[in-house]
Amino acid sequence: MAAYIGIEVLIALVSVPGNVLVIWAVKVNQALRDATFCFIVSLAVADVAVGALVIPLAILINIGPQTYFHTCLMVACPVLILTQSSILALLAIAVDRYLRVKIPLRYKTVVTPRRAAVAIAGCWILSFVVGLTPMFGWNNLNAVERAWAANGSVGEPVIKCEFEKVISMEYMVYFNFFVWVLPPLLLMVLIYLEVFYLIRKQLNKKVSASSGDPQKYYGKELKIAKSLALILFLFALSWLPLHIFNCITLFCPSCHKPTILIYIAIFLTHGNSAMNPIVYAFRIQKFRVTFLKIWNNHFRCQPAPAVDEDPPEERPDD
Repeated sequence: MAAYIGIEVLIALVSVPGNVLVIWAVKVNQALRDATFCFIVSLAVADVAVGALVIPLAILINIGPQTYFHTCLMVACPVLILTQSSILALLAIAVDRYLRVKIPLRYKTVVTPRRAAVAIAGCWILSFVVGLTPMFGWNNLNAVERAWAANGSVGEPVIKCEFEKVISMEYMVYFNFFVWVLPPLLLMVLIYLEVFYLIRKQLNKKVSASSGDPQKYYGKELKIAKSLALILFLFALSWLPLHIFNCITLFCPSCHKPTILIYIAIFLTHGNSAMNPIVYAFRIQKFRVTFLKIWNNHFRCQPAPAVDEDPPEERPDD
């Protein structure tokens, strides 16, 4: 128990400051204000909430307090909302990168700040609908009530609060995984494959001396696309093991699931929220430079030389 809580707290202490730094970087650097980085902020908000809300609730569930059924259900639902928000933000990022390389000349007229804001709001609304579906009735209340009545008890059931006790595995597998997790992940893989194909196609063209700017543009797009595809890969790597365990629970109830592997799968899902800022820092120079600027301006004991917010090789309009 102590080791579990310690690891969860460590993840939260990395996730929350790291993702706050991502949001801060987009706020202070004008070069990080295009649609892609707005979607990255939406992803960072979800990751902050994982560290600040979901992890404390996960620790609470692990302790296993006695609660009313619907109280436990409310504790279990936030992780569903935030997971869905992350998936939809990743999908929006993938579509945005596709449009940048498919219609580079018309991109700014198609992807306006207003449309990006509408897309972000739509992603969050849909995430709440999907994540709160168990609150609307798709849960284990009937089974719990039958067991409660069989013991001669009356009123709303009081249970030991555990995720699988309140959340239906049919919901988790058939609705959450097979509809709202797996198809978007597969779609994103196809989108990034097409993005890399289009970029390679442009970079492999024989260009004249006057065509340097398109080459520079697509070279920058390739670098950013690789970084964002890495974010997608880490997300899939972090979340698929737990969904596979859910499938085993539903389709093979008698199958043994080692407790240590379940804990590792849970740590991966929570740890994913701490991974993205690290990827941005190492892979996207505009983020790295802005992180250093924030550190130098706000956390160093003595002033440091100014750093260029927008290195020439990565200017968004090149």
